[in-house]
Amino acid sequence: MAKKILLIDDDKDTTENIARVLSSKGYEVLEAHSGAEGLKIALKEKPDLLILDIIMETDTAGFEIADQIRSERPFSKYKTIRYTPIIILTAINQVTHYRFSLDEKNNFLPKINGFLTKPVNFDELLEKIKTII
Repeated sequence: MAKKILLIDDDKDTTENIARVLSSKGYEVLEAHSGAEGLKIALKEKPDLLILDIIMETDTAGFEIADQIRSERPFSKYKTIRYTPIIILTAINQVTHYRFSLDEKNNFLPKINGFLTKPVNFDELLEKIKTII
């Protein structure tokens, strides 16, 4: 059975390009173009991996989504997807000039499994996906 990957990014060109590449490698790909849509699809479809942009409805939407999914509140509606791996794929470094990495001690970053920057390096993305799932 193909592994299911949910792409959450408000840039439809980006999701279409990534979906095309991932589908050609045998992954089942779902797309969402807002944080709210992504959370709804994630709850319904239970993907094996989320690939998530940061800057969408707000400058920190992706961080907020990761935080909601990873919440350890006993009554969190996201507890069924709490441990779904998350890769952040973003251009936030170019937009804000702030440098993020998984090595930094940040409230949001330890909650994700990978961090890649746009433009997408497909070889790097595919390797990260293979490592995580």
